[in-house]
Amino acid sequence: MQQFGVREAEKLLGLPRSTIRALIEAGFVSPARGPRNAWRFSFQDLIVLRTAQALAAAKVPAKRITRSLKELRRHLPEAMPLSGLSIGAVGERVVVKEGASRWQAESGQYLLAFEGDPAAGALRVIEQKMSIDEEIDRGYDLHQAGDLDKAEAVYRKALDVHGPDPLLLYNLGVLLQDLGRNGDAAEAYRAALHGDPAMADCHYNLALLCEALERPQEAIRHMAQYRRLTAAKK
Repeated sequence: MQQFGVREAEKLLGLPRSTIRALIEAGFVSPARGPRNAWRFSFQDLIVLRTAQALAAAKVPAKRITRSLKELRRHLPEAMPLSGLSIGAVGERVVVKEGASRWQAESGQYLLAFEGDPAAGALRVIEQKMSIDEEIDRGYDLHQAGDLDKAEAVYRKALDVHGPDPLLLYNLGVLLQDLGRNGDAAEAYRAALHGDPAMADCHYNLALLCEALERPQEAIRHMAQYRRLTAAKK
């Protein structure tokens, strides 16, 4: 089985030695020892190290990372397969694909695609976040299922990643209304309209909220705008 020294691991993974050391000390990987007690990493060690670093950067809890990596290591081949290897996330499940086969391990939401051959001195890792449409769909599905707190967490994380998207803010406003947080919902609706003033349903919802919040002038203004927008579509 091919092994790699720490300098090779730094080069292949693009990680500083301090990060590699921290991941080892955290117990995510236990490399073998070679001459002069130097670390010797297997192919599996490299994949596990890079995955651990990405999941930690994504703020996945340490216990979940440990469980995921244990399952990941159990299934990894000893060398990069000719068919390629990718590690992706679907919801809260980690899915590992090797050629036409696939299996799952528990983890976070980042997509990790490993390309290249360590034997040839190349191991490239591509990280992608979920698209904003995927985030909105996931939050909506949780909302419809009644998991309101989880749905809010998904929306707010998506806002941190993608910025103030109007549809995302509108969905957050609807959710906050269902949670009874009318003031926060009104702020979300206002932010959505700042990005897209032509969202008729957002004007309507905000008009009703402003009436409930005893802001009659704002309620009248948004209801009037709702009527103008809907009349223009007829």
